[in-house]
Amino acid sequence: MSRTALIIGASGDIGKEIAKTLLAEGYTTYLHYNQDKKTILELMDEYGTEKITPIQSDLTEEMGVQLIKENVFSTIDTIVYNAGFTYYGLMTDIDEKTKRKMVSLNIISLYSTIQAFLPEMIKKRNGNIVIISSIWGEIGASCEVLYSMTKGAQISFVKALAKEVALNGVRVNAIAPGAVATKMLESFSEEEKMEISADIPMGRLASPHEIADSVSFLLSKRSSYITGQVLGVNGGWN
Repeated sequence: MSRTALIIGASGDIGKEIAKTLLAEGYTTYLHYNQDKKTILELMDEYGTEKITPIQSDLTEEMGVQLIKENVFSTIDTIVYNAGFTYYGLMTDIDEKTKRKMVSLNIISLYSTIQAFLPEMIKKRNGNIVIISSIWGEIGASCEVLYSMTKGAQISFVKALAKEVALNGVRVNAIAPGAVATKMLESFSEEEKMEISADIPMGRLASPHEIADSVSFLLSKRSSYITGQVLGVNGGWN
């Protein structure tokens, strides 16, 4: 059975691994990116152009989701929403532009993206949605208050929407990674990353591939009775 996935934020370290995993499993994909076109082109070189349609869009802009909708030319049965960025600093130091950008990307564009494609899933009584949230959306983080707030909103979105569409054959889940070895941690020194690892019961950061494997599980028939859940992929760090 042919499956078609829209991956939002496919050019980041986690998004790229999710794309590679789904492509290897036979998905046809629409790969969204904002600035990093190089990564998408590399994926097209590796997996071929028949299985990948790139879509460039800035989801912090008002027309960002509409641009994605206009460039999807087939039925979508799978959405993985992985867009996002973090800001490390005191709540009182965050400027208005950063605040609005993060809320737009993590909340408004998430809602609008799902809203755009959900009717099609409901009509077909077949759909699977996975949101990449964060451990901070569950427990909060000092100096990442804005990020924690928006990621917590994503979790509430998942729990509410899952109840709304369960009888329509659509499953909605979230993954809440802990610390992952991605560019998002580039602002931390090696010593700081070692201190974070020491706090994690498993003693290390997650790899992007481990997050992608978790997405694969939630999209598979192995999780057919799972919806409205938050899968913590955090090495016991909670």
